[in-house]
Parts: sequence; structure tokens; C-alpha cells
Amino acid sequence: MNENDMLEPGRERIYIDGDEAHFERVDITTVNMHMFDGREFLGLEPRRLFPMTGAERYITLLDENGDEVAVIRNLAYLPEREREVIASCLDEYYHIPKVERITSKTEKFGVTKFFCETDRGECVIELRNIIHQIKLTYGIRVLFLDNDDNRYEIPDIRRLDKKSRALLDDYL
Repeated sequence: MNENDMLEPGRERIYIDGDEAHFERVDITTVNMHMFDGREFLGLEPRRLFPMTGAERYITLLDENGDEVAVIRNLAYLPEREREVIASCLDEYYHIPKVERITSKTEKFGVTKFFCETDRGECVIELRNIIHQIKLTYGIRVLFLDNDDNRYEIPDIRRLDKKSRALLDDYL
């Protein structure tokens, strides 16, 4: 153990790499963690350490004081039920609408508007600085940050219809 593995004197950082813990959802963004070695941690809030680029990796579990108790290295390594519990809490906390379709686009006075259908209804994403407000991550995930600091995402551009993809391709 080295100094990077310590959170505070006498307390080790816990890494979750598989099935060593069971998660129980307490409310919309909180879980209880029951370790298979008998330890229990109640009222933990999952948060992404890298919310823009690492949606599935390095999920920190914070206690009621905001102190880190554990880190899930990769959600993909968790059993399906545990992964679903953590993912549903993260979805509620980050509340990022998923763009399902781009119906049209306009450009006027340096502002580009994408008219979209999302999993939360129709919206208009207004962007002034395309280079800084649209990001392609992992070669397939598109993140938008609009002029009002609202976030939107396309989890997989390969799943977009041809028209949506054509409207977006010039900006990626």
C-alpha cells in the first residue's frame, strides 16, 4: 500500500472491480453498499470522476460528507444487477438528455441551432462556438454543451438515422 491508496490516516481506498459488493438503491441518487467481506457503507452517492469522457469508468462513491469511500473502476466489470443500480443513479444525477434524432439545423449570425428529438422531448440546441461545444469521444459518442451550459449527448452516432447523421457530420 502506498500513500495514494490512503484517504485519511487508517482508511484504505476501496476499489470495486467485480462482484465484491452488492448495491441497494436507497433513493433516486443514493445507494447502500454491502461488501461481501461484511463491511457496509450506507447512503453513498455515485459520481463520475470524468463525466464528459469516462461515463462508464472511475465512478466514485461518496458518503454524506462528500468523502470518497470507494471507486468502481469500470461499470462493465460489475454483475448486471449491480451495474443497473449504479447506472440508474448516475442517469438521475447527471440527467443528460439523449439526442435520438436531429430534425433540422439552421445557422444565422454565428449561432448554429440543431432541432432535436431527445428521450425527454423536443429541444433546440443553440451553439455559438461549434469547435468547443461539440465533442466526439470514443469515436462514437457526441457531447453538446449549449450556450446556456445545458448538456446533451448522442451515445452512439452509428445509431442515428441518415438525415440526422448528415446534419451533424460537418461538425465532427
